Amino acid sequence: MDKIKAHFLEATAVLTAFLNDDDNFKKIEQAGDLLVECIQNKGKVISCGNGGSMCDAMHFAEELSGRYRNDRSALAAIAISDPSHLSCVGNDYGFEFVFSRMVEALGCEGDVLFAISTSGNSENVLRAIQSAKKQGLKVIGLTGKDGGKMASLCDVEIRAPKSEYADRAQEIHIKVIHSLIDFVERKLFL
Repeated sequence: MDKIKAHFLEATAVLTAFLNDDDNFKKIEQAGDLLVECIQNKGKVISCGNGGSMCDAMHFAEELSGRYRNDRSALAAIAISDPSHLSCVGNDYGFEFVFSRMVEALGCEGDVLFAISTSGNSENVLRAIQSAKKQGLKVIGLTGKDGGKMASLCDVEIRAPKSEYADRAQEIHIKVIHSLIDFVERKLFL
């Protein structure tokens, strides 16, 4: 029982650390403003990440294009998660290009790349950011630890407090994702 409870206590400590830094909420608002501007200008949101972060990228895109809490118009969002694309590019070019190739194919000036990496150092996410910048996309990054290489590349970087394992960062990331979707819905539909 103590080990189980320890997970929740650690998660609470990480969340409390995030809550105690008001700069985090300013960054969420800045990221929300980028998303709203993109959508108002008929742009799209492209999201990416590896493993659990890919699941979060998919979650973000589906709640924008589908539904979050309230009925509203669908919003243009897609996660780079198509298995045929990932395996094709991984095989032909290398895994480090699986996201950048799709950004190159679909990204347009005025779009937003929503990039997730708990370390901030995932090579394929970094390449996606470079491709996005080259094409005039804004970049919102969700990171952890010290922000890694992503920290200096994003227009807005939202960093989970440093923790030993990626799962604590992912727990913060999903809360940030939900707050951003809520922000977008309130700005555009209420």
